[in-house]
Amino acid sequence: MDFATSEQPVSGTAEDGLPERTPLSASTTQGLKIVVVGGFGVGKTTMVSSVSDIRPLNTEETMTQAGEGIDDLSAVRGKTTTTIAFDFGRISLNERTVLYLFGAPGQERFWFLWNRLFSGTLGAVVLVDTRRLADSWYAIDRLEHHGTPFIVARNDFGGPEHTTEQIRDALDLPESVPLINCDARSRESSKEVLITLVDYLYALSAGHVHRP
Repeated sequence: MDFATSEQPVSGTAEDGLPERTPLSASTTQGLKIVVVGGFGVGKTTMVSSVSDIRPLNTEETMTQAGEGIDDLSAVRGKTTTTIAFDFGRISLNERTVLYLFGAPGQERFWFLWNRLFSGTLGAVVLVDTRRLADSWYAIDRLEHHGTPFIVARNDFGGPEHTTEQIRDALDLPESVPLINCDARSRESSKEVLITLVDYLYALSAGHVHRP
């Protein structure tokens, strides 16, 4: 599985360096919905922005005093904005198939949006920060409740190293669910995450692996 590079090139970039919004190819016949979920500040908006072929749509707002005592900023002290609805991006797999990416907000007060975001979702990426793995439990629980296949990507925040076995144990993650490392700031790294998810979904549909 690979991402298209010539069928739907990015038409240009804006002054801020992000790709301009470009129309879908007339040959596009299939759109696949993917959701990126995880705790507050784990890099969901960053991943959608870094990998999208188009200028991403996001609902980032400046954090205010209203969030004090509600949002835990102890592990993300430099964070000044937060997603209040969802992020959206698009990636061409080939000339006929595109991935639609939705980044879900991480704070508990926005979890009511998740059920709608999960509707029609082919699969999901659970993005985790190993410094606060407990923040990812709700995302995994909701995906399992909805029966949505997912993989787990450990975002590189430069914290203490943990083995994959330690992370699997902490998240109670079955061996059949892929667990990979990534840097959400890197387009290539984020692409590898999505390729891993698409390959996993294909393996599930073909019966090569069994759903946990």
